[in-house]
Amino acid sequence: MLKRVPSYAGLFFIYALSLLPLRVLYLFATVLYWMLYYVFGYRRAVVTANLKNSFPEKSNSEIQLIEKRYFKFLAALIFEIIKMSTISKAELQRRFTFKNLEQLNQYAENGISVLACSGHYGNWEWGTLAIGISYKGDNYPIYRPLSNKAFDQWFNHIRTRFGNKLIAMRQTYRAIAESRNTPTMFLFGNDQAPPKEESHQWMTFLNQETSFQQGMEKIAIKTNRPVFYLKLSVLKKGYYEVECIPLCLDPAASTQQEITALHTRLLENIIREKPEYWLWSHKRWKHQPTQ
Repeated sequence: MLKRVPSYAGLFFIYALSLLPLRVLYLFATVLYWMLYYVFGYRRAVVTANLKNSFPEKSNSEIQLIEKRYFKFLAALIFEIIKMSTISKAELQRRFTFKNLEQLNQYAENGISVLACSGHYGNWEWGTLAIGISYKGDNYPIYRPLSNKAFDQWFNHIRTRFGNKLIAMRQTYRAIAESRNTPTMFLFGNDQAPPKEESHQWMTFLNQETSFQQGMEKIAIKTNRPVFYLKLSVLKKGYYEVECIPLCLDPAASTQQEITALHTRLLENIIREKPEYWLWSHKRWKHQPTQ
């Protein structure tokens, strides 16, 4: 218990910060950007390498510009996630809007469950929280539990404030079976590096051989649940929009690896258009295909 005291103290401080207006938190984010980028150089080597390998056609000055924009967004994102502890439904719905959500809700009203996927682009945490308000079925975001139990409990709390039912990745199949009589949407983040022992496939993504999880595609084909991609766009600081794009409405008729290829290409196009909003500090290419 004593080992958790620093974590609980940190969480109390985070909660106190979340009570401040976003305009104040963005001032703190400006300071944090300077600390991350210029003082501590947080994962700058990782970010620079990822950007150079992804965009070999860009000059060093172009890479540096994207890098700075990324760290500015990352600093703001951190405080936006902190704000999730106390943000109201009304403010979240004002800042996060949806296009074509009615198609997802039509499936729910007809008793049909769906699958959805997206990437770690923009404020995906707000997106997960916001869709839980507006989707008419039960929303099950899939997540990887944190090793720090106190922070894992905190993330569980803020991610489920408005009705989401968070599911650990390894419990996905059980949750699908247990909820089969209820219209649901299981939401996958498919752009993080999967463990080597999990089912994955290699694809060329941002000019690099990249492994992608196959779990969602296997579930889609087995259950024939329509698959949607949640395309997140950053409108301006603190304001976002998600377009619910039908990716594959008849998965049982799809070919092997087709669904994975579809959402991979879509994410790649999104990143190329505005690269500064993707999670470049993640060690996405830590695994390489065996020769």
